[in-house]
Amino acid sequence: MPNWVIISIGFLAQALFSSRLILQWIVSEKNKKVLTPKLFWEVSLFASVLLFLYGYLRHDFSIMLGQTLTYYIYIRNIQLQNHWKEFPKIVRIFLYIFPALIVLYGFNNGIFDVDLLFKNEKIPMWLLSLGVVSQVLFTFRFVYQWIYSERKHESQLPMGFWAISLTGSLLILTYAIIRKDPVLFVGHFMGFIVYARNILIKRKEKNGSVD
Repeated sequence: MPNWVIISIGFLAQALFSSRLILQWIVSEKNKKVLTPKLFWEVSLFASVLLFLYGYLRHDFSIMLGQTLTYYIYIRNIQLQNHWKEFPKIVRIFLYIFPALIVLYGFNNGIFDVDLLFKNEKIPMWLLSLGVVSQVLFTFRFVYQWIYSERKHESQLPMGFWAISLTGSLLILTYAIIRKDPVLFVGHFMGFIVYARNILIKRKEKNGSVD
């Protein structure tokens, strides 16, 4: 596949991720508190499909790992907001099995193998390790958010989510600069700004409330 097509898929995914953050940011600014609109999780899920595909085409294990870990949390948040059953049943089934289909297709057709993912000459082991650590940390924000939301019985984005997002994004920006990956850099640069702003909104929200 031509490199420009792969890069276009990546930029489209990051554009969607950025749009969800901008949407969430605007809604939160308007209401003077951190909110999570319905579209936030739906756009997240669609963007995750594209970014997983981008990581697959780039043979970048850290990107694929990060998207696989968050993918099902996006689905769970849509379920918590009672919107999952609005998707047609065939679409729900496809979304459930999509990551497994891509991985199985890749291995069965010789498109990539374990050596290509973990011994890519363009990504030395120390850099791959940085990418994996940053993606795992960045992904942990959704594990934290998921546990928090399950306890509250509703989808929320607490302060810890934004703090982890900011730290993980900084590490991924470092990885993107070294890797010379414009898709990761542009996406996380925009995200870094939004994460910082949400932390400020959250602090003001906390200071302005009794609890």
